[in-house]
Amino acid sequence: MIIVDNALRKREAEGRPIRVGLIGAGFQGKAIAFQIMSATPGMQLCAIANRHIEAAAAAFTQCNRMPIACDSQSALEAAIAAGRPAITEDALALARADGLDAIIEVTGSVEYAAHAILACIKTGKHVVHMNAELDGTIGPILKVRADRAGVIYTFSDGDQPGVQMNLYRFVLGLGVKPVLCGNIKGLHDPYRNPTTQAAFAAKWGQKPAMVASFADGTKISFEQAIVANGTGMKVARRGMIGPDFSGGNPSAPLTPIEDTIPAFEPYLDADGPGLVDYVVGARPGPGVFVIGMTDNPMQRHYLNLYKLGAGPYYCFYRPYHLCHFEVPASVARAVLFNDATLAPAGGPQVGVIAVAKKDLAPGELIEEFGGYHVYGVADNMDEIRRDRSLPVGLSLGCRLARPVSKDTPLTFADVVFPEQRIVEALYDEQERYFTSAADKAAAVAIQ
Repeated sequence: MIIVDNALRKREAEGRPIRVGLIGAGFQGKAIAFQIMSATPGMQLCAIANRHIEAAAAAFTQCNRMPIACDSQSALEAAIAAGRPAITEDALALARADGLDAIIEVTGSVEYAAHAILACIKTGKHVVHMNAELDGTIGPILKVRADRAGVIYTFSDGDQPGVQMNLYRFVLGLGVKPVLCGNIKGLHDPYRNPTTQAAFAAKWGQKPAMVASFADGTKISFEQAIVANGTGMKVARRGMIGPDFSGGNPSAPLTPIEDTIPAFEPYLDADGPGLVDYVVGARPGPGVFVIGMTDNPMQRHYLNLYKLGAGPYYCFYRPYHLCHFEVPASVARAVLFNDATLAPAGGPQVGVIAVAKKDLAPGELIEEFGGYHVYGVADNMDEIRRDRSLPVGLSLGCRLARPVSKDTPLTFADVVFPEQRIVEALYDEQERYFTSAADKAAAVAIQ
């Protein structure tokens, strides 16, 4: 949004910067902190919470700001009020602290992040996050909670889901109907794991399991699921279509994204809700694209004039996503304009289920996204409910109750859950809330 820059400069001139707290000081968190402190007028990074306080301190000192360590909510509030950069290991204390307009959550966790985000919502703070794993599991009920509290709950711009939603809104504003929102990938191999991705992770200073979750399809499944939940779209089938134009050869010439439309065309329905999907081996990567459709002769005439082709399908794309660079814009949109970059539009349309990455034995522990045990696959919620499929966002920390063969979707009956986790409670609340709402709507329609 171009108006954000002027709005932030106005806040800077007035001496009223947006006051932000950051939860998570890992790869993305440190970069977001740098972006706010070095390049975002009208916004002040007041405090950072991280499980290891040294990383929170480093996020401030990279811009020559010396933080004060705080071991309580009152100490954080005093530092914020005094304008002193503050750091803490207590994410809940930061989430609850007075003096902040918004919290940015970038931990990549589910259970830990759920507690922190609930605390933000309860204390009236806008939440901007980059946590597709959390959002794709319990985002719709967190959005309900945020709406009740009168605050914004949103995924961030810069990462591919937020960029897709911006493009979706742009295409819709042209009078063209988006029929597919897509993600451009360079690799998809469901059997990648922390060992296979260790060298790449070391090169870029990232965690091997996180990098493996990008490669094994878990991350893109979550990303496309939350786009579906923000737009009302579906997947064409479990796992999406995912045409691979590389032929399995990462060095193969890349196919222009507009030339991939025929691979999706048999699945497109101008009268349906639209689809989310992805493509491998296309350019420009790692960008995003939206396929739009119009039957209007005048619209098609002008779109053809402007070199988008004769239609009826048109490909709009953005050739890059800049992750942390664009997070501050989402914060400003939330605080200054009450505008969410990407948030669930209602109940979940698409979820992400756990599929066995190998033959699993009773007693094995599912430890992490991108790990050695499961990969995530997007599926429509009707099918997930019908099959009692296990959401991969609930699978972490679970132990296998019985054998599961490689490439078999796990069900709730296949695992033993840890006790007293908030993520299961919120998932159950989400299912009750939205299935009850659907039942009521169906009853009204019958009447």
